[in-house]
Amino acid sequence: MTLTRKLLWASACAIALAGCARDGELVIDEGVGITAVRSVCPAVGVPDYTGDVTLFRTPGDRTAANIDAVAAITNVRSTCNDSGARVYSEASFDVLVRRTDTRGARRIELPFFATVLRGGAAVQTKRIGTVAVDFADGQERASASAKAGAFVDRNEATLPADIREQITRRRKAGDPDAALDPLADPQVRAALNRATFELLVGFQLTEQQLAYNATR
Repeated sequence: MTLTRKLLWASACAIALAGCARDGELVIDEGVGITAVRSVCPAVGVPDYTGDVTLFRTPGDRTAANIDAVAAITNVRSTCNDSGARVYSEASFDVLVRRTDTRGARRIELPFFATVLRGGAAVQTKRIGTVAVDFADGQERASASAKAGAFVDRNEATLPADIREQITRRRKAGDPDAALDPLADPQVRAALNRATFELLVGFQLTEQQLAYNATR
């Protein structure tokens, strides 16, 4: 497994069940029973070590004096249309770039990826795009906006009825399984993994760039 895949794996292994109750939080109701409201829309995020990139003038020289430009992904937003059989999710983000040599007008083009993960590990799709950032003569900082979208099958992102019933069934005090966490059941966790999708965006880095981000 390459370093890129290892880091991508490590950054996306959590099940996307956090947030407000409307977005999928598990809420304990009066100490017994669990109410689960879960969206079919994939969570959107940036994997560790892929949200920024450093460009150097001379290949192989990774000293501060050799830095050409530094870019970062910020202000990530998501929209989702879950009205049909195919759920469309879109991630919009800004790219901020600072260059060290401000002489002359210049365009810096940066490749980025958008990938859909299922169950925190299985890559469903991956697309590569490019965002262009333009500098005027004498300008040190510039920015640009980009977006990426993906479709997810609604049926695949929906929990089976029996699993949903097992999670949401109200339990009364004194029931044999009242104190048991349904999410501890391997079958329930496996079903949640299969139905959990993420849309991840980040810079398409070389192995050297990724290693630099991970070790600096």
